Amino acid sequence: QVQLVESGGGLVQPGGSLRLSCAASGFTFSSYAMRWYRQAPGKERELVAAITSNGISTSYADSVKGRFTISRDNAKNTVYLQMNSLKPEDTAVYFCTVTLAYRYDYWGQGTQVTVSS
Repeated sequence: QVQLVESGGGLVQPGGSLRLSCAASGFTFSSYAMRWYRQAPGKERELVAAITSNGISTSYADSVKGRFTISRDNAKNTVYLQMNSLKPEDTAVYFCTVTLAYRYDYWGQGTQVTVSS
């Protein structure tokens, strides 16, 4: 079955960095685009970044452009989110997701990122 397992979250001071990882299994990872979403308490879910199956093309929310970088290693079935210059407003639970067969959405359990001094 499809599994997405996020890791790498934690507590970091403003201006700090974290790298999130999402280990995927149960599908042909190299064939699918991957996305990172986040959800903060009381706020709508936000698409943070996306990457194509071959890793050549990426896209970002305006709120994270220039600070976050999405990447993937198809040999390791893993997608990453490098987060630099973190701000308190980046505090959220971060999820990786994939859509299979154009309609089946799968989500990981999420990893908490807290940016606070």
